[in-house]
Amino acid sequence: MPLDPLVKAFLDRAAEIPRPRPWDLPPMLARESFNGMLQLTGPKDVPVGKVENFTIPGPGGEIRARSYAPVAASGPMPGLIFFHGGGFVVGGLSSHDGLCRQLVAEGGFTVVAVDYRLAPEHVYPAALDDALAATLWIENEAAALGLDAGKLAVGGDSAGALLAAAVTQAVRARGGIKLAYQLLMFPVTQIGGTTRSSGEFASGYFIERRMMEHFFSLYLPAGVDRAAPEVSPLNAQDFSGLPPAYVMLAGYDPLRDDGVAYADKLRAAGVPVEIADYPDLVHCFIYLQTVLPEASAAMSAAARAVRAALDAA
Repeated sequence: MPLDPLVKAFLDRAAEIPRPRPWDLPPMLARESFNGMLQLTGPKDVPVGKVENFTIPGPGGEIRARSYAPVAASGPMPGLIFFHGGGFVVGGLSSHDGLCRQLVAEGGFTVVAVDYRLAPEHVYPAALDDALAATLWIENEAAALGLDAGKLAVGGDSAGALLAAAVTQAVRARGGIKLAYQLLMFPVTQIGGTTRSSGEFASGYFIERRMMEHFFSLYLPAGVDRAAPEVSPLNAQDFSGLPPAYVMLAGYDPLRDDGVAYADKLRAAGVPVEIADYPDLVHCFIYLQTVLPEASAAMSAAARAVRAALDAA
């Protein structure tokens, strides 16, 4: 299927604008550039009931977090713990504020966004440690947060989806809590692997393989085993007992095959999986709300799927 013409026009216009590439920028400027893009193209003015900033005790200090409650929320609410994308280097509460609001408005559940530590200031396993610590704390403090501890999901986009997948594996290994669902949008599931899609869509399709490799080099210190399941969840030996999953994919995404492979392993282990496939779109097209009407529709569909799963939990 051809690339969506609206996306192609956006990419063509972007390619004509002289600008430094992400791998040529210091991390702080790369973060400003990423946030600026989301401010221009992300969802606007999405109403929710209540927004609250707070901190979570973490292994490296306080973890910033932000909760979004739907309009007219009452009683213990089902909740989604959300980890933002950005290659473990960029992104945060500000960049993904609109997307979190969309999930709340469309799904009618509470979202808790976790502002985990970023590389290169904080290399692996800082992001994963924060994601796991935040998940365990939120489950333990669910009542105080207005959440139903029995109806919690984890999710994220791109690198955030890797953290969500890794958290489900870590939680299963620890025992004690049971997550109800996982929302994996355009997930990174392995670092350092080579797939057909990673070669075919290496450049020119919104996310560049060179950028990913650069960010991963900032995230992973020398000597870390990239094949370890904690780094690359696709390499886990056992997928049984993991939460049901919603996996969002795009046809022109270098990470497409990673997401397909992860969904296949979940299904082979008996885990229910729903795939939302957008064959004519690009990685994280959900960012392009002011460009692409389908971006909002895709977020609505994902939010409804999460809500249905949490209602059934």
